[in-house]
Amino acid sequence: MTISQQQAAWFKQTFDQLTDNMEQAVLGKRRVVRLALTCLLSEGHILLEDYPGTGKTMIARALANTIQGSHARIQFTPDLLPSDVTGVTVYDQHKGTFEFHQGPIFHTIVLADEINRASPKTQSALLESMEERQVTADGTTHRLPPPFMVIATQNPVEQEGTYRLPESQLDRFLLRISLGYPGRTAEMAILDNQGAADTLRELQPVLTTQEVLAMVRSVREVYLASALKSYMVDISEASRRHSAIELGLSPRATLQLAAAVRAHAAANGRDYGTPDDVKAVAVSVLSHRLLLRAGSNARTSSEDSVRELLADVPVPIAR
Repeated sequence: MTISQQQAAWFKQTFDQLTDNMEQAVLGKRRVVRLALTCLLSEGHILLEDYPGTGKTMIARALANTIQGSHARIQFTPDLLPSDVTGVTVYDQHKGTFEFHQGPIFHTIVLADEINRASPKTQSALLESMEERQVTADGTTHRLPPPFMVIATQNPVEQEGTYRLPESQLDRFLLRISLGYPGRTAEMAILDNQGAADTLRELQPVLTTQEVLAMVRSVREVYLASALKSYMVDISEASRRHSAIELGLSPRATLQLAAAVRAHAAANGRDYGTPDDVKAVAVSVLSHRLLLRAGSNARTSSEDSVRELLADVPVPIAR
């Protein structure tokens, strides 16, 4: 079953409204805003990586304010405990029973701020929540209500006081985005509105959580032709043979790429995916899942390796 043309038109119009709403607070970053919304509607999680002060937290808060759901911010620090994230079971003396007190992970949008400042043990507390959409405490499983999304920010790993995220944790993020500095015009506008703090507080929700879930269901129904699926598999297989790549893309990476392709197609008003959708999201979806071989060209980044794969793998031709 695929979405109708009418649904596709509604999806594009709503997606543009979400983008415009977020852009009131996030200036000069339309592509990043659209990628963040793509991640939400693909049922994924996003890792925002860049230097302090480039607007990572602003994007996360703007997204949380744009949909009518609950949101929480967790400031990751070296002394943060796993139970500070997931919650803790406490004995109630009056009732004589143990009760589970939910942690901040039980929200629609969870901002994990500076995630790589916490210890690996605390970072791992997010794994089950991000992958299984649940929390297990003292042998009891607690489901996380949909929609659910983690937006993690991290500073570059070479900065003092940071821990490197393990590959298993990175693989849970659908997208990794580096913001970069704003353009001159955007930075002047940021100065004019003093960082958009008031604008952020005044942002009104565009969608309810039920409407978000309806958009998620529409994304699942976007059609991917067999030739396009074969193209994505070819990219994954090419990564496993690449001379500069130690660890290529896993089947999970191909699944995540397909989900992002569907959302990108729907955001552009189409009920089917194309190779252009693959190219539009591939770097953000795949680069953090590659492990480069030691001793390879130091100037080659994982992003460059994904671009090489896209250049080398033949694009399917419509017949």
